[in-house]
Amino acid sequence: MKKILKKIGTYLLFPHIVLMLGLIPLALVALLFAFLRWGSDSPLSYLAYALSAYALTVVCMRAPAIWRWLRSENKWLLRWRADVRWRVKLTLYFSLFLNVAYALFQLGLGLTHASVWFYTLAAYYILLVVMRLSLLRHTRRWAPGERPRAELLHYRRCGMLLVMMNLALGGIVFFVTWQNRTFHHHEITTIAMAAYTFAALTLSILGLVRTRKQKSPVFLAVQSINLAAALVSMLTLECAMLTTFGTAHDLLFRRLMIGIFGTVVALFVLGLGIFMIVTATKKLKKEMPLASPKENINGKSE
Repeated sequence: MKKILKKIGTYLLFPHIVLMLGLIPLALVALLFAFLRWGSDSPLSYLAYALSAYALTVVCMRAPAIWRWLRSENKWLLRWRADVRWRVKLTLYFSLFLNVAYALFQLGLGLTHASVWFYTLAAYYILLVVMRLSLLRHTRRWAPGERPRAELLHYRRCGMLLVMMNLALGGIVFFVTWQNRTFHHHEITTIAMAAYTFAALTLSILGLVRTRKQKSPVFLAVQSINLAAALVSMLTLECAMLTTFGTAHDLLFRRLMIGIFGTVVALFVLGLGIFMIVTATKKLKKEMPLASPKENINGKSE
C-alpha cells in the first residue's frame, strides 16, 4: 500500500513535462476567468484556485531539475553566462524596445488627453532611450576596455542625463502628491505590474553587483540606468497599489507615502548621477592626462 501511495504521489508531484507545460497556461486562463467573470464566490473560482496552486507546486518541484538542465545543456544560457558583452547587448536591445514603446504610448496619451502627467512620463522614458542608444552604439562597435576614454565619457554623460531625469521625476512626484493625479488599475493589472517591478529591481541589483567585477564603465552605466528605471517603476507601482487597493479616506496617507518614497527615489537617482559624473571626471584626469585633445567620443584621433 505504501508503494502504491508513493507512486501516486510521485506521479502527482512530478508529472510528465508535457503535462506540466500544459498545466501552466490552463491555470492562467482559469484564474483570468475567476477574476473577470466567475467572481470570488463561484465554485468554478475555487477550482481555478486549486488548479493554479497545484500548477505552482508542480513547477516548484521541477524547478531544480530544469535549472540543472539549462545550466548544462542550453547553449544560449551558457553564452549568456560566459559572454558579458553579448549579455549586455541583448539587455540593451530589449530594454530599448520597451522604453521606445512605452514613451510613444505615454506621448500618445498626452496628446489625446492633453495631460502634463503623460508628457512628464514620456520625457522620462525618452531620456532613457537616449542613454541606451548611446551605450548600445558603443557596445556594438567596441569590446570592453578597448576604448577606456570613450567608456568614461559615456559613463559621465549618462550621469548627467540621470541628473536631468530628476526634473521629470520631480514632475511625476509633484503631480501625484499635490494634484492627486493617479489612475485606477484593475487588480490583475496591478499584480502584474508588481511582479514585473520586483523582478526588474532584483535583476538590476544582481546585474550591478555582477558587472562591477568587469570594471567596464559602459557596462556599469547600463546597470545603473536599469536600477534607476526599476526604482521609478517602484514609485509607479506604489501609486497604482495605493489607488487600486485604497479607499477615498486614504487620500492623506497616499499623498504622504508617495511624497516620501518619491523624494527618496529622486535623491537616490540624483546621487547616482552625481557619483557617476564625479567618478568619471576623476578617472579621466588621473588615468589619462596625456590624452589627445582631438580624441573624439569613440576614442579615435582626428
